[in-house]
Amino acid sequence: MCGIAGIARIDGNALPEEAGGLLEALACTLAHRGPDDRRLLLDGPVGMAFNRLSLVNPEDGAQPLVSADGNIVLIVNGEVYNHRELAAGLPSGTRLSTGSDCEVLLYLYQRDGLRFLDRVNGMFAFVLWDRARGVLLFGRDRFGIKPLYYHRDNERIVFASEIKALFADGTTPRRIDWPRALGEYDMNATPGFVHGRVTTWFEDIQLVAPGTILEIRLQGGATTEHRYWELPGPDSDSDMTDEDYVETFRDLLAASVADCATADTELGLFLSGGIDSAAVAALAPGRSLQTFTALTPGTVLNGDARGGHRTAELLGLRNHQVLIGSDRVPSPQEWRDLVWLAETPMAGPEVFYKFEMHRFARQNFPGIKGMLLGAAADEINGGYIPNFAGEGGDWDDFESNLRDLHRRQALERSPKLGHWWEHEGVPLLNDAAVDPASPYAGDHYAGYFAWQYRTLEQYNVWHEDRTAAGNGVEARVPFLDHRLVELVARIPARRRAALLWDKRIVRDAMKGILPEEIRTRPKGYFFYGEGARHTNRSLTRMLAQDGAALLEQALSSDNARRYLNADGLRTTLDRLTRSPSTGSIELLLRIVNLGLLEGMTAQLPPPPSQAAVRPEPVELIVEDWERGAPQIIARVVTEPEIDQDMVYALADNVLLATVPAQPDSWFLVVDGSFEYEISAADDAGWLALLRTLDGSLTLAEALAKTDGRLNDVAELLQEAMAVGVLTAQPGTEEPAQR
Repeated sequence: MCGIAGIARIDGNALPEEAGGLLEALACTLAHRGPDDRRLLLDGPVGMAFNRLSLVNPEDGAQPLVSADGNIVLIVNGEVYNHRELAAGLPSGTRLSTGSDCEVLLYLYQRDGLRFLDRVNGMFAFVLWDRARGVLLFGRDRFGIKPLYYHRDNERIVFASEIKALFADGTTPRRIDWPRALGEYDMNATPGFVHGRVTTWFEDIQLVAPGTILEIRLQGGATTEHRYWELPGPDSDSDMTDEDYVETFRDLLAASVADCATADTELGLFLSGGIDSAAVAALAPGRSLQTFTALTPGTVLNGDARGGHRTAELLGLRNHQVLIGSDRVPSPQEWRDLVWLAETPMAGPEVFYKFEMHRFARQNFPGIKGMLLGAAADEINGGYIPNFAGEGGDWDDFESNLRDLHRRQALERSPKLGHWWEHEGVPLLNDAAVDPASPYAGDHYAGYFAWQYRTLEQYNVWHEDRTAAGNGVEARVPFLDHRLVELVARIPARRRAALLWDKRIVRDAMKGILPEEIRTRPKGYFFYGEGARHTNRSLTRMLAQDGAALLEQALSSDNARRYLNADGLRTTLDRLTRSPSTGSIELLLRIVNLGLLEGMTAQLPPPPSQAAVRPEPVELIVEDWERGAPQIIARVVTEPEIDQDMVYALADNVLLATVPAQPDSWFLVVDGSFEYEISAADDAGWLALLRTLDGSLTLAEALAKTDGRLNDVAELLQEAMAVGVLTAQPGTEEPAQR
């Protein structure tokens, strides 16, 4: 993992001498991506900056790389895993002058031209300057694992691994693309068949597409795009059996893990309780990995952290439980730094947790420069398919829901056709009529697969890159090997249900390799499910800090005030503050992030390598999970303590009321506002307790009076205490008889 950047004239002129200062500024902004070495090149129309993180051949791999004849200059961020195999096939007499895995690209290009990436296996983003032809090439790997952004005008083009580096150039615009950002499906959490280029969130900032080479002529700027790889479709003629697919998948995954585990420095592994990271851990060849598991309220309450601990125990690996408890509330400055590092409004709980894990690993094991991940397995291998089928659904339900989703989106583009599907509840047209031009009209799963491919670039590999890079670490993703993905994409429609439901192909491939309790364990989450309310509460507290400082800063720019309803945002935050369990913080957080990004572009923050000091990350040592479970939960999940000898009562600004027209509905009225609704039928025990807690009885006495059980109301009681609806004071001893 490195940081590459530079500038090139595309009007036929040479760069001025002062361009060296810009190269230095670009490199400084990207210092976090490559702390081991920095090199600058300024020559004629092209300037290049390179910051190196050395994982392969640390002593001999500095860049830019230059061909033997001096005609080709190259900078690369990433890894070419099959470089030895590729080098062996070069023309006789070719001599590589460094130990860099990327040097082979110089000579592949000289031999094969624009076809030079066809057989390359790796993750990379590169800039290649062909001096003899006067062209600049930009390229990325097949999944966009490594980023490369650029801005161009009629005279020059500026490029960098991260957007923030482009802003070091005074002529690059610094404006959020509000209309596109607000309409992005991933941003507003709308499910949909989304294809095509991802958004960079900023106006006039371009991102080189995955699997693509851009060729830019330095005399005039003429640009052509060469697509060297595309996601394949199903192979309906395949005669492979299910067993053949599983066996091939196992072999390809093992080969990919071996590739990703190639390094001359230490590697670590993020280990959850699921099968994906466990598969990587089991297949990593001959390496004693340090593994890291997120210890959050979600992972503790859903058993995922225990699963990570157990997996490491069964595989004989050292496991570090990184404590990110419900009381770990980022400060406003911490959050601004994280959003600036990630440079996406999609920064949320997962991004925060991943960053903290990388930070712990790097600070405590400075020799670790690469981190193996189980990322992308769900998107590619069917991990989310049961979610789309609905609770208790099957493959037919999944396909039916995809068909409905495809039709709904098509009708958004052709709304006048909608009434044909709404005629007395009976459709009068076939789906082909509404979207005949769609390449996925006859295969909705292929459309779903292409959508997941795009989501990987827009969200997954984006944040995995930044959270790792922000700590001087390279993220490695074995499940994003193009051979593996091509195999899955080509599975015929008739075999998908057997192989892809709940990642069956992965689970079957790991038979005999992983212990059964790990191989069959259901997927867990960082923060969804039972732990979501704790995450919501922590991040709501973060937004509410210092008089809602982050929200007010997000509203500070003219564009933010133009697009955002300030009163609506403040009301939403106020409601979440009063009741963090009643909604998700994520959508509000994304809007705030967008405003923060725009504000920070007006006055650029320091580079991530100079960000403010954060609290020291903490490890919770776990020897025996079963014996220590109560203490683990108490340390991670901070809840108001319930004492049955205390006297509880509604706070002075809270009133319990009902409306005569709705006798089944009761409300907790806070400061005159109806904040919480309670159903007399569904929450009878909770309602009875609230009506009894008048400040005269202890909790034990109130429960006895209502025939209630503490276990039935404990969570609601803790939530009411956390948001200040209930207050408590010690009970008094019974007065003496007179």
